Amino acid sequence: MDRLCVAPMVGRTDRHFRFLIRQITRKTRLYTEMVVDQSVVFGDAHRLLAFHPQERPLALQLAGSNPLTLAQAARVGEALGYDEINLNLGCPSEKAQKAGFGACLLRNPHRVAELLLALREAVRLPVSVKMRLGLEGQETYLGLAKTVETFAKTGVGVYILHARSTLLSLSPRANRKIPPLRHAWAHQLKRNFPWLTLISNGGIQTLKEALLHLEHLDGVMMGRAVYEDPFRLAEVDPHVFGLPHRPSRLEVAQRMRAYLEEELLKGTPPWAVLRHLLNLFRGVPQGRSWRRLLSQGRSLEALDQALRLWTQKVEEGGEQKEPDPEGKPPPHPTF
Repeated sequence: MDRLCVAPMVGRTDRHFRFLIRQITRKTRLYTEMVVDQSVVFGDAHRLLAFHPQERPLALQLAGSNPLTLAQAARVGEALGYDEINLNLGCPSEKAQKAGFGACLLRNPHRVAELLLALREAVRLPVSVKMRLGLEGQETYLGLAKTVETFAKTGVGVYILHARSTLLSLSPRANRKIPPLRHAWAHQLKRNFPWLTLISNGGIQTLKEALLHLEHLDGVMMGRAVYEDPFRLAEVDPHVFGLPHRPSRLEVAQRMRAYLEEELLKGTPPWAVLRHLLNLFRGVPQGRSWRRLLSQGRSLEALDQALRLWTQKVEEGGEQKEPDPEGKPPPHPTF
C-alpha cells in the first residue's frame, strides 16, 4: 500500500484525470470513481473500467450489497489489471441508501464482513475498505474500534478512514463539511491495531499536513484539494517516495496535449480531457488566462493556444510559484 493516495471522487477521478495525476506523480496510488457492482456485471465492463497502463498503481472502488455480484465485479477488475479492490462504505447519497450500499451498510457490520469475505475469496488482489467513522453523529471511538475489529476478522487489513461521521439525512456535499473531523481517532486506531494498515482521509489540504499524519499512520488520502490544484502533488515523489522526479507544469501540459491527440483519434470528446486541466496552472500568473482559453475553446486548438501562451511566459522568465491574481479558488467546471 502506497503512503499517499488520491481519493475516489464521483465525476472527477475518471481515467483522464487519473492520467493527468500520473504525469505529476509516479507513485501516488490512484482510485477510480465509485463503481456500482451491477454496472460492471450487467453493463459494458470494458468501457466502464478501461484505463491507461500508466495509471497504475490503480485501485477499483466498488459499491454493492450482494456478495455474489460484488465478487463477480471484483473478478472482472482483477482480470482487467487493477491492483486493488476497495469497498465503498462511505457514500451517503439517497440513491446509495435505496440500493443498500455505501455508508448505510455500517448499520450492519456483520453483513459487511460477509461482503469482505466474498471479495477476498474472489480475487488474489489486496482488498481494502473506505469507510466513515460512524453514522448519524452517534459515533464513538469504542464503536469504531469494534467495527474495525469485526472487519479485520475477515483478513482485510487495509482501512481508509474518512475521518467524519455520516449524516444520512444530508447530501453528499454537506457530509463533506458538516460532521467534524476526527483524525485523532485514526491515529488511535493505529496504536490499538498496529498490524493493520491505516490511512486517513478528509480535509487534508497540503503535503505538509499529509507528512504530519504520516508520522502516525501508514498512509494519507487527499481528495478535492488535489482536484482544485493537481500540481500540489508535484513534491510528493521526492518527499514521500524518495524519487527525484519533479515535473514542471509545462511538461505536464505537453504530455496531456499528446494524450488528448491520441484520445481524439478514439472518438473522445475534447472537453472530457480538457475539463481536468483547468486548474493545472492554479496559483501562478496567467492561470486565469489558461482557464479562460480552455473553457471557451474546448478543443485541441484551444490547448495549443494556451500552451503557446505558457511557453512564451517560460521563455521570458521561467515558471514561478506566485499567488493567483484571482485570490480565490476557481469555480468547479461544469461536468
